Amino acid sequence: MTDKYCSAPRIVLATLNARYIHASLGLRCLLANLDLHGGAGLRAQTVLREYTINRAPADVVADLLGDAGGAVQIVGFGVYIWNVTQTCEVLRLLKAARPAVKIVLGGPEVSHEVDQQPITALADHVITGWGDVSFAKLCRALLDGPQPLMKIIPGEQPALEHLALPYAEYSDADLAHRLLYVEASRGCPFKCEFCLSSLDKTAWGFELGRVLTALDGLYQRGARTFKFVDRTFNLKVEHSVRILQFFLDRLPAPGAHANEQLFLHFEVIPDHLPDRLKLLLAQFPPGVLQLEVGVQSFNEVVQHTISRRQDNAATEANLRWLLAHTHAHIHADLIFGLPGETLHSFAEGFDRLLGVGPHEIQLGILKRLRGTPITRHTQTHGMVYDTQPPYTVQQTGVVDAATLQRFARFARYWDVLANSGRFAQTLALLLHTASDKAVQSVGRTLVAPSDSPFWRFWAFADWLWARSEATHRLTPELLVDALFDYLSQSLPADAVRQALLADYTTSGARANPSALQGLLPRVAPAPAKTARTLAARQERHRVTP
Repeated sequence: MTDKYCSAPRIVLATLNARYIHASLGLRCLLANLDLHGGAGLRAQTVLREYTINRAPADVVADLLGDAGGAVQIVGFGVYIWNVTQTCEVLRLLKAARPAVKIVLGGPEVSHEVDQQPITALADHVITGWGDVSFAKLCRALLDGPQPLMKIIPGEQPALEHLALPYAEYSDADLAHRLLYVEASRGCPFKCEFCLSSLDKTAWGFELGRVLTALDGLYQRGARTFKFVDRTFNLKVEHSVRILQFFLDRLPAPGAHANEQLFLHFEVIPDHLPDRLKLLLAQFPPGVLQLEVGVQSFNEVVQHTISRRQDNAATEANLRWLLAHTHAHIHADLIFGLPGETLHSFAEGFDRLLGVGPHEIQLGILKRLRGTPITRHTQTHGMVYDTQPPYTVQQTGVVDAATLQRFARFARYWDVLANSGRFAQTLALLLHTASDKAVQSVGRTLVAPSDSPFWRFWAFADWLWARSEATHRLTPELLVDALFDYLSQSLPADAVRQALLADYTTSGARANPSALQGLLPRVAPAPAKTARTLAARQERHRVTP
C-alpha cells in the first residue's frame, strides 16, 4: 500500500483485518488526529499498513520493515478478538528482527485484563480505551522526549468536537474496493453484560453537521457503501432522521448504473421505532438499507439476568412493520449460551423470531469479551469459557458441552442453508414437515413440539453431521443431495426434487447434483443482474466481524 504522505516513515499504524474488504476505522481515527494532538509533522512521518489474518506473520514483518524499514521507530497495532493470536506472532517476529522498534498496542482486546495476556508482555506500551489523543501524545514523547515512564497508558477521552474526523484518510482504492466504516456517535447507554459497550456511561454524538459534511465529501469522491458502526443508530431520533434524509436526497435516479447504487448498514434498537423514523425508512427502494437488529434473547428472565432492557412485544411488532412496510434487508441476531438460557427456551425464542420472518437470523454463541460484566455470572451459572480467543462459552449450568457443540453445527448449517438464501423453497419443506426424528433428537429429558421449526432443523443438523462429519466446504451440490436424501424419507420424492430444482437453478449454480440428474437445463439461467448485485452487497456486510 502506498501512502500519499510518506515514503520513509518513522511511525507505522498496522492491523490484521478479518478480510481485505474491511478497512480499519480505528487506525484512520489515529492517523487523522496525529498532528492535532501530537503536534505538527507527525502525520507526514506516518503510514498505514493493513493486512489480513490469513497473511503469514513473517510476510507481515517483512513488509513492515521493507525498503523503508530502517527508518521505522514506532509500530502501533490495533488488536481485536479476531486477530490477537496472529498479531501476537507478528510481534514476536518483529521484536526479534528489530528489538529497538517501539511497539504500541491499542484496541478492545488489550484494554482490559492487560497483565494476563502474552501479547501485552511483548509490547513497549499499551493504550487502554480511547486512543485518538493518547497515541499522538505518546508518539511525540517517544520521538522527541521525555520518554514515557508508564507502559500501560489509560486512554484520554476528549470531547468529540476536539477530534478530527477520519474520513479523508480513506484512499480512492478504499472507496472503490472496500467497506467504508463511519460513525455518528460513540458509546451506548444500555448495560447488556455480554457487550463491551455496557462499560460506557452513555452515548456521545458527534456534531452532526460535521459528520454530514464529511459523508458528503466521501459521496462526492464516489463512495456508495456506508456501514455505520454506531451501537444504537436510532437512539437519538433527531439525528437518525437527518442522516436518513441525507441519503434519501442522494438516491440515484431509477435505472442508474449499479456502481451508483447506495448501500447503507445500521444497527438499530429493536423496540424503538418512532413514526418519524418509519416515514423515512419506508422511502428507501430495494437493495439500499440493511438493518441489523440485536434481539439476542426473548427470554425475560435471561434478559433481566444480563441487565438487558427490551420490550419483546414492541420488538416483534417493529420487526413485522419493517418487513411489511419497508424494503430494508433485516438481519436479526440471537445469542446462545447466555446465563440461564436453556436449549428449550432458546428454541422457543428462535421459533418466535422465525415466525416474524427476518431475512436472516444470525446465530451466535456467547463469548466472554475481556472486561465485560458477564463474568459476574461465572460461578452462579456454571459458565465455562474457552481460554483462547474468541473465548466462546463451552458449557453452562443448564447446557452441557455436547449440546453446545451440536448447536455450533446447527448455527453453521443454518448459515449455509438459510442465511445464504440458496434454499428458500426447500427450507420451507424442511422447517414445516413434522418428523419423529425432531422429537427424538433432543433426548429424553426435553419435549420438542412437533410443529417446531427449530427442532426440525436440529434433527436435520444432527443427521447432516452424522452423514458428512463436516461443517465447511459444503458445496451446493453436496447440500442438494443431502437435503433430497433426508426429506424424501418423509415427503414425496418428486415434491422434494422440484423444490431443490427451483432453488438450485435460481441460485445460478452450474454443476449437476445427483438428485437433479436429467432435470437441469444445459445452461442454468443466471439470476437477474440486480438480484446478483443485491446478494453480493448483502453478503459483504453479513460476514463482518
